[in-house]
Amino acid sequence: MSAYKVASRYAKSLLELAVEKKELDQVKLDMTTVLSLNAGDSSFSDMVKSPVISSDKKLAVLKSLIGKNASALTLKFFDLVVEKGRTGFLPDMATAFLRLYNDHLGIQTAEVVSTIQLDEDLRTSFKEIVKEVSGKNKVNLIEKIDPNLIGGFVLKIGDKQLDESIKSKLQQLHLDLTQNLYEKKY
Repeated sequence: MSAYKVASRYAKSLLELAVEKKELDQVKLDMTTVLSLNAGDSSFSDMVKSPVISSDKKLAVLKSLIGKNASALTLKFFDLVVEKGRTGFLPDMATAFLRLYNDHLGIQTAEVVSTIQLDEDLRTSFKEIVKEVSGKNKVNLIEKIDPNLIGGFVLKIGDKQLDESIKSKLQQLHLDLTQNLYEKKY
């Protein structure tokens, strides 16, 4: 079974239980912590995927890293994941859970890359664009700065991308100028 299917099934079950037990926000924080550990240090990712490290040790590490503030539901979820030998999918499960969490609450995540820090007016404008495109009322806007864009912005909403950067316009102009449309190609 693919990693996406495994992660989605576990994440869906966790979300349904979290809603039922009214622990949705705490479980979301726990899954965010899993993702930050995975992104921050490759040793965490290596540990959960390692076939050499025993399940008991993996569970002990998970509980020591996340268990201090984790909900009881999250700890039981870790028990199940370790018992079924699915710890290698834990970061994927956390990602899938956050995606399902956003869908459940009607939140659209979008990323805007620009050359400058956005002011409040620009931020509001981007949020309105995202609301219009996605049809969702809540927007989680992730802002990144990339001076290589030269100017403009790149807005990513799900699988859609609006590229209004000067860099991409120059690349397109270069491509148009290097193609000789008047010569017959053989």
